[in-house]
Amino acid sequence: MPRTATLPLVLAVDDEPGILRLIRLEMERAGLRAITALSGAEGLRLATEHAADIAIVDFIMPGMPGLDVLAQLKARSAIPVLMLSAGNSDADRARSMAGGADDYIAKPFRPDELSARVRSALRRSIGASLDDQILRVGPLDIDLDRQAVRRDQELITLTPTEWKLLQQLATHAGSLVPNDELLGAVWGAEYREDLPYLRLWINRLQRKLEDGIGGSPITGDGEGFGLVPPGVHVSEPQSA
Repeated sequence: MPRTATLPLVLAVDDEPGILRLIRLEMERAGLRAITALSGAEGLRLATEHAADIAIVDFIMPGMPGLDVLAQLKARSAIPVLMLSAGNSDADRARSMAGGADDYIAKPFRPDELSARVRSALRRSIGASLDDQILRVGPLDIDLDRQAVRRDQELITLTPTEWKLLQQLATHAGSLVPNDELLGAVWGAEYREDLPYLRLWINRLQRKLEDGIGGSPITGDGEGFGLVPPGVHVSEPQSA
């Protein structure tokens, strides 16, 4: 059955901003939501406030080490935890697994391998196949894994750019995504200020999605755009 609940939320905790950005972009590419924290204390707070479904935690961090974060996360809930380590030693791996980690990944890592490990841990945790991850918006079924969208089981043909734009909106369903974030994620940093270009592609996508449903599921307020499932409140845009 298509899943109509909110997409799984990944919490990434690392003291390197570049690593956090890489993780967030890869998780969103894989059809997952992501939040990030630069410290263990912040990560624990976000895990509680946002009810994260899984955590990725750096082994070596100033202040609160990754093993301490792991211990506190496991003490609070059954959330799966993947440990990252630049050391990649057998001792680090053994200490992580003994502390309750569900997986251990060495830096540098391949982004697609990381997302595959995350999805595998989520399957074991939530007892459902994420290969069937579908977001339902009215008569539209958006299949984030197979990169397809259907209206009443009929496939809607999208260009690669239209799909990338829809994927960003679907990953943040129920929220408005700031214009510059959409532009940067779909076309690159050099397009972050090109609002007319974004509006052009939004209009193209709207025409394809709204055909036969009496309106478009895409909304905007001048500051950002969002994909709004029925009954979902649209939150204010927030910078990444």
